[in-house]
Amino acid sequence: MRQIRTMNLAWRVATFVVIAALGLLYVKWLPYYDRAFVAAADHSIGKSILMGEAASAPAPSIEAALGYALAYGKAIWKAMVLGLLLGSAVQALLPADWVARLLGGRHFGSALAGGVLALPGMMCTCCAAPVVAGLRRAQASAGAAIAFWLGNSVLNPATLIFIGFVLGWRWAALRLVLGVPLVFGLGYLANRMTSAREVAQSEAVLSALAVEAQQPSFRRWLAILGRMTLRLVPEYVILVLLLGAARAWLFPTIGPNVDNHIGWIIAFAVAGMLFVIPTAGEAPIIQAMLSLGMGVGPAGALLMTLPPISLPSMAMLARSFPPRVLAMVVAGVVLSGVAGGLLAVGLRF
Repeated sequence: MRQIRTMNLAWRVATFVVIAALGLLYVKWLPYYDRAFVAAADHSIGKSILMGEAASAPAPSIEAALGYALAYGKAIWKAMVLGLLLGSAVQALLPADWVARLLGGRHFGSALAGGVLALPGMMCTCCAAPVVAGLRRAQASAGAAIAFWLGNSVLNPATLIFIGFVLGWRWAALRLVLGVPLVFGLGYLANRMTSAREVAQSEAVLSALAVEAQQPSFRRWLAILGRMTLRLVPEYVILVLLLGAARAWLFPTIGPNVDNHIGWIIAFAVAGMLFVIPTAGEAPIIQAMLSLGMGVGPAGALLMTLPPISLPSMAMLARSFPPRVLAMVVAGVVLSGVAGGLLAVGLRF
């Protein structure tokens, strides 16, 4: 019996590793490897998904909503499928105590581990959200999960390379210098905000998971995958449609009038925090806006706030974190955007 349990565990872990490795290879690593050469040769990775070559986003309408949702969906659907597979597999295939041992501590080490584990993922904020939900269900600490969530997009190695070739290496350095404290600092703060009551609840859930894990793994995996898909995807689609329609309200006509005034920097920091883009989408968006004469201050704000979170990803994770933790993340992201804008102005980007 013990040998059978050992073989079953080995099969489960091997299945998870194969899905993660092959999925990331197909969805992320190979495409981004090819795109890096395009970015180096053309100093571009495509048109702005926000407004194309126009000076402003289309007026709010059903057509604008559907147009953005289709363009965005085409860019991220493979990563979203992978995110759902991994988010459910974390709960069904890995032993109940493994995630808790690696990522369950309420100290800086768990946040550091979460951020480091995010680096090979390179997912956008919404595609990383199902994995984050799975990690939290498997009792990863709030700080580790926050660092994993933010690290996927903010510290994405491929995106940093794209930014360097498309916008310039000063912009890539700015992203990295502000991104490291954003990811690991907010992760640490999230752990510090965890109450003793939440720790006790986590330990109780972990004990229940150990019992639940005795059920057949494949059947349990399908059940978890189905529940996650039905819970996360509908609200996600609705919010993407709404944001696609509201682009013109979040980002007014772009030109020299959008200068380096602190008001514009704050406004674009907030708009970037709410809006949703595919992985590395900030590079062509900022490139297009700068070419239209927008100031470097708002551009620096968007550099830091477009990737890490969005209204849809926060809605997807509303049940995974206490409201105060999500509010802290929102405030931290917006402040990093304001800092990015002020630094871009002060350093004369």
